[in-house]
Amino acid sequence: MAADLKQSGGQGELALSTLSDYLKTRLPDLRGEPRLQQISGGQSNPTFFLSFPDRELVLRKQPAGELLPSAHAVDREYRIMAALADHGVPVPRMVLYEDDPALLGTKFYVMERLDGRVFHDSQLPELAKDERASAYRDLATVLARLHSVDVAAAGLSDFGKHGSYFARQIARWTKQWHLSQTREIPDIDALAAWLPQNIPADDRTTIVHGDYRVGNVMLHPTAPQIVGVLDWELATLGHPFADLAHTETLWFITPQEYGGVMGVDFADQGLPTREAFEEIYLGAVGLSEGLKPFHLAFALFRFAVIFEGIAARARDGSAASANAAEVGKLSSVLAGRAVGILSGDRGWKG
Repeated sequence: MAADLKQSGGQGELALSTLSDYLKTRLPDLRGEPRLQQISGGQSNPTFFLSFPDRELVLRKQPAGELLPSAHAVDREYRIMAALADHGVPVPRMVLYEDDPALLGTKFYVMERLDGRVFHDSQLPELAKDERASAYRDLATVLARLHSVDVAAAGLSDFGKHGSYFARQIARWTKQWHLSQTREIPDIDALAAWLPQNIPADDRTTIVHGDYRVGNVMLHPTAPQIVGVLDWELATLGHPFADLAHTETLWFITPQEYGGVMGVDFADQGLPTREAFEEIYLGAVGLSEGLKPFHLAFALFRFAVIFEGIAARARDGSAASANAAEVGKLSSVLAGRAVGILSGDRGWKG
């Protein structure tokens, strides 16, 4: 289909030619004919390198077919990255957004292609030991920079709801647990009961990325410095500690389980401990108190429910990855680790 943007074969060639003509009307300086390459990976919104002789672009679009009303919101991705570019957060430069699906079959946007490296192994084995420490320092400080953006000044006051973020999230993921449950997991039930009764009083609202981690940032081609934060499809307004706790889940997941760093010799590998990473973030954002057991338990609860959803899709034969059944087993593992964190909390009665 034309909407798939395949570079060769009938309608695909027509789609690329039509796209090229369209872009040249919007960007008169473009010259020559483009080459198209789909970027592999787990993105739910198909993403392509779009290379002209003198300019490197990236096109990101909704998938073809019927979509849920709030899913695959490429307009929100475009909007938040365009807004953050002027507020000190490293993001690709937005070029244009097209909401008319007539051209490619779906809405899409185009951005400048960044020059850099993306690593999906949280241990960063490709980097030297001292570079790993620097990369993690930047990972913490860039997140702090995001959470320090003035929402109103960035024109994002209506980008999500203000306040009660954890209450809404717990309700959402509890509902998802009941919809996707494949087996009895008492620890998830216990977390679903305890978390809404123990939400901390602090109710700040900032921009949150939603999936901030090593694999969603791009480092400079030769330096351990972040040049771009990627994959903003879960971004909204929410509590900054939800973002921080999500990032810190990698210290509660082993490399073999899902690419975490639990059990790694941090000093030997040049990686920070979870506490050291958090201290960098707190210093950069200007806070003295960090995460409570609640925040970490919530992040692991959310992850556990996500993994249970993967298990459900594996059971139904609709999973996207071959190892979905094995990955799905992590739901009980991570729920157990969340309960372990809370076992030292005086308010825990699981």
